[in-house]
Amino acid sequence: MQRKDSDKTLFSGSERVNIDSAAPLAVRMRPRTLEEFVGQKHFFGPGRLLSRMLEADSLSSLLFFGPPGVGKTSLAMVIANHTKAEFVYLSAPSATVKDIRNIILQARDRLAGSGKRTVLFIDELHRFNRAQQDVLLDDVESGVLILIGATTENPFFSINSPLISRSTIFQFQPLAEDQIMLLLKSALSSKERGLGKFDIETDEKALKYLAVLSDGDARRALSALEVGVLSQAAGDTKRKVKFDLAVAKDSIQGKQMGYDGTGDTHYDLASALQKSMRGSDPDATIYWLARMIVGGEDSRFIARRIAVCAAEDVGNADPMATVLAASAVQLSEFIGLPEAQIPLAQAALYVACAPKSNSCAGAIWQAVSDVKEKPTINVPKHLKDSHYGGAKKMGFGRDYKYPHSYKDGFVVQEYLPGGKGGQYYHPKEIGQEKNIKRYLQKLKTLINNMQTGPPKPD
Repeated sequence: MQRKDSDKTLFSGSERVNIDSAAPLAVRMRPRTLEEFVGQKHFFGPGRLLSRMLEADSLSSLLFFGPPGVGKTSLAMVIANHTKAEFVYLSAPSATVKDIRNIILQARDRLAGSGKRTVLFIDELHRFNRAQQDVLLDDVESGVLILIGATTENPFFSINSPLISRSTIFQFQPLAEDQIMLLLKSALSSKERGLGKFDIETDEKALKYLAVLSDGDARRALSALEVGVLSQAAGDTKRKVKFDLAVAKDSIQGKQMGYDGTGDTHYDLASALQKSMRGSDPDATIYWLARMIVGGEDSRFIARRIAVCAAEDVGNADPMATVLAASAVQLSEFIGLPEAQIPLAQAALYVACAPKSNSCAGAIWQAVSDVKEKPTINVPKHLKDSHYGGAKKMGFGRDYKYPHSYKDGFVVQEYLPGGKGGQYYHPKEIGQEKNIKRYLQKLKTLINNMQTGPPKPD
């Protein structure tokens, strides 16, 4: 869907007022100037990069990346009001390649005829496929178009890399509670665009509740406020409206968890869970686990993450961690959520609180690297399988020494020929692994003793 700023002229003043008044509160309260915009102080504000670009009227192509309701579209509209360029809005889900080409042709004509540049704002840019994104490349690079793309998905995964290289990326953060409170109070006081025409008695606790439960999403907070007020006023601006905590709870109907089972949230939370277990922080571990469970993550995926951490980060420092993790994998398959959250929590907390060693992981990683990159080591004859006819004639297994036939169940013999292999396993002085380390040191002592004379079978 293509919309220009100039579309407003298609309606008379009274018609425009009627259309604007029908819009939701969150839309009506969108900022109109740079000063009215709330949030994103890390890149937008006095002396910040985007502010400097606007003040100098030297806007380049931009990518706005962040969760819903944090001001991506609002900031684009503010830029449209501020910039001297022609502003064109496009909604990616309903747009076609033909729409894009028409906008590009108009932008070229406009630039050639009047020297005026065109700002193209594409909402939900990640919905464009690769071919649609490629149509924009040449004209964005040449400066015919100034692209502002908004996306809730990580642009490095959803946007073509050539388009990313031609743009400046700004990551939007959820709004803070005090910023949400500011927007709610502004909506309550504004008679022109907000709810100021109603006689509303508000409770600070109720507004605080909306600010917390909206989780940084201004649209959700304003929508809940509008529902709570209009459901009581029933269109009568003279009717007394009481917006207290009970009304606030009824209006927002609980906290919504922004969770994409295949996107950034999925991988970021999995990473936070595993790093918290590795870092031995049980409280952080259980919180990130709860975030994944409440968000609707597959319990099997969670169990696999715990199992990987148990093997990689605990290993032989506490072998029981892997046993519990394996049990969590089986139980999550067998009983499912919500009951599976208990064995998942048990396994995750055990891993978090267990002594840590990545010696097993380091050993296999190095060995796999050697197998891939160094000359292949053939199996020595005495270690080859001899349980078939003709093996002994080939000399396979003939000189093998059975360790249990010797004192201490150990005998010196070559398992990697000619010392070609490296020392891969380096047990740490921690947990159960310190016992393994001491045992291996004992074997080294036995080897030194055996080298003074030939071993004798028991």
